[in-house]
Amino acid sequence: MPSSPLRVAVVCSSNQNRSMEAHNILSKRGFSVRSFGTGTHVKLPGPAPDKPNVYDFKTTYDQMYNDLLRKDKELYTQNGILHMLDRNKRIKPRPERFQNCKDLFDLILTCEERVYDQVVEDLNSREQETCQPVHVINVDIQDNHEEATLGAFLICELCQCVHSFCSAWRPGPTPLKRFLCPQIQHTEDMENEIDELLQEFEEKSGRTFLHTVCFY
Repeated sequence: MPSSPLRVAVVCSSNQNRSMEAHNILSKRGFSVRSFGTGTHVKLPGPAPDKPNVYDFKTTYDQMYNDLLRKDKELYTQNGILHMLDRNKRIKPRPERFQNCKDLFDLILTCEERVYDQVVEDLNSREQETCQPVHVINVDIQDNHEEATLGAFLICELCQCVHSFCSAWRPGPTPLKRFLCPQIQHTEDMENEIDELLQEFEEKSGRTFLHTVCFY
């Protein structure tokens, strides 16, 4: 697929598993994508459910990898955490927090409802400057490696569908005109187009999607 003009963000809690799996797949498919977490700290599974490994967002994936390698190589190899961190550090240096990013996106995809609420709350708290719409969509993905992979392919398919009906975009003098594609330029509200698409995805995947529009 040729490079997509869609600016996509994928957001989970710690920017480790679900958002990074989707980041990896979307970037390979030619999307302009960034990934984020919304938590105050990065949390990774530890030796017990009540003993997670907690890091600052400034900590690099490589530093986390070496820390866990030193703590218990066998445990973190067996549970896939070292493999995940090795994948992550090949994509970007460190996790990023969504609330600290001021870049503009066309689509923001979140991986659980709590993260969706945090993203929408953050966007609505910002001062509107361009009035450019951003579509925020949530699909619940369990935070394990298998579900992250399945969820990433679902997110990728959704992005490809949005790309396909917007593939003939024409540059316009305003963000709104640039965002609309010829097939739906005369549609009163693009929100309806996205909602119809999500309804199809709900029927096909058996998952429930949330969708709202915010403005920059």
